[in-house]
Amino acid sequence: MEPSPQRQLFGGAISTTFPLRFEDVSNIREVPDHQEVFVDPARDESLIIELLEMKHDVPDDGSATWFLQDLASEQGAEGNIVTEQSAVFEAQGLGYGNTPSVITTAAAQMAISKGRQGREAQNLVKVYLANLRLKGVQTDVLITAYEPVFISPSSESARSVGAGLTVPAADSGRTPMADVFKHVVATFRINDWNLFGAAAV
Repeated sequence: MEPSPQRQLFGGAISTTFPLRFEDVSNIREVPDHQEVFVDPARDESLIIELLEMKHDVPDDGSATWFLQDLASEQGAEGNIVTEQSAVFEAQGLGYGNTPSVITTAAAQMAISKGRQGREAQNLVKVYLANLRLKGVQTDVLITAYEPVFISPSSESARSVGAGLTVPAADSGRTPMADVFKHVVATFRINDWNLFGAAAV
């Protein structure tokens, strides 16, 4: 296992742990204020932590699957097969006031093109998503991890990673993305509830 130091997100208001090979994308390009984006360019793997206003019309049971399908349609993904879906669990230590928070997770495999590339450049990607519902501050936190399984020769990723089946992380001394994802979720902490503004009063 690679060392996974604690990483400060949203100015230190949130922290979690994941390997140093994931670089902060905001050092390269602008990232929306409600997102933190990290990428390992050598493996084309990425990790996104996103804060959204709570979707009250989405039930807790299966909420991660709902967000995963929403993401798939937003990215024009094809062959979206949900392979795993968890039950609803209380998120220990992440309640606000007397209001508990809950979490669900889901995973799917889908064909996604990078940026504005067309269908001929679609990569097969395993996507892991956790939906942490901070009910006390009316916020849906999404933790999304992308792990390419097959890189299209036409994809811009092929230049940096190589086309075809990707080398399993463990074979190159890296922590598998499924484990990186689980660790991010397990070590996710809120250090400053003021991040959520008026909702945290």
